[in-house]
Amino acid sequence: MSITQYTDLAQKAVVVTGGAGGIGSAASLALAAQGATVWVADIDLEAAQRVASEADSLGGRGRAVRLDVADPDSWRQLAAQVEKDGPLHGLVNNAGVSRRLGILDTSPEVWESVLAINLSGVFYGMKYLAPALSMAGSASIVNISSVFGLMGYVSATYTATKWGVRGLTKTAAAELADKGIRVNSLHPGTIETPLMWQGDDNAFIEAMLRTVPAGRTAQPEELARTIIFLLSDDSAYTTGAEIAVDGGMSGGGLSHRILLDSKPQATLKAQTQQ
Repeated sequence: MSITQYTDLAQKAVVVTGGAGGIGSAASLALAAQGATVWVADIDLEAAQRVASEADSLGGRGRAVRLDVADPDSWRQLAAQVEKDGPLHGLVNNAGVSRRLGILDTSPEVWESVLAINLSGVFYGMKYLAPALSMAGSASIVNISSVFGLMGYVSATYTATKWGVRGLTKTAAAELADKGIRVNSLHPGTIETPLMWQGDDNAFIEAMLRTVPAGRTAQPEELARTIIFLLSDDSAYTTGAEIAVDGGMSGGGLSHRILLDSKPQATLKAQTQQ
């Protein structure tokens, strides 16, 4: 899948958290293909090294680093490395986890753990890398939220944290504008990643797909295209925005579900398997 070339990203540096897999890996490799230096930050250093090596082969410069996004000290160490290397032009706060548990079934331990990764991790990233981003003169932060940061969802922790990322993004956009840093949130829908297929029962995903007007899941590379745009100078006047890449799920998912449910089952099955 080809991605538009943004010449302004060549030789620029970007940190991607959760960069070893899924959307993070796709974004890292897409940036490398633009000629960028990519800090592939992940708690799995070995996997990050593999992605960094592939980034090198694409014409970019891959830098693998172990990062626990829930740990402020881990962020401080990364910030010191990045600042020593020079200005930072972009940050993609992508790392996240999901637990499909409602309020009554969510333990305090699970609540705190997901909050620390999905929300505190985004906060720490912006807080500790803002100085390096400020050095660039013009920089961009892309916070990966979710379609469920725009609507309700069965998971208490995931919904709360993704709505939190959405709000935190707007606060950051206002606070960091005078430093030349723009901040936007990206809201993916049903994306083909390991996180999506974490459960044993695919019936959940199949039911969710019935709310997607586009009738299919998206590939991580499709998200990477939007991330690249938000990191490029073409989005220079875009900040504080929430951008849904969800196949129409947040805009018309309920109406689509009603339409499908009113059709014969044979037609319904054919559409959800597209």
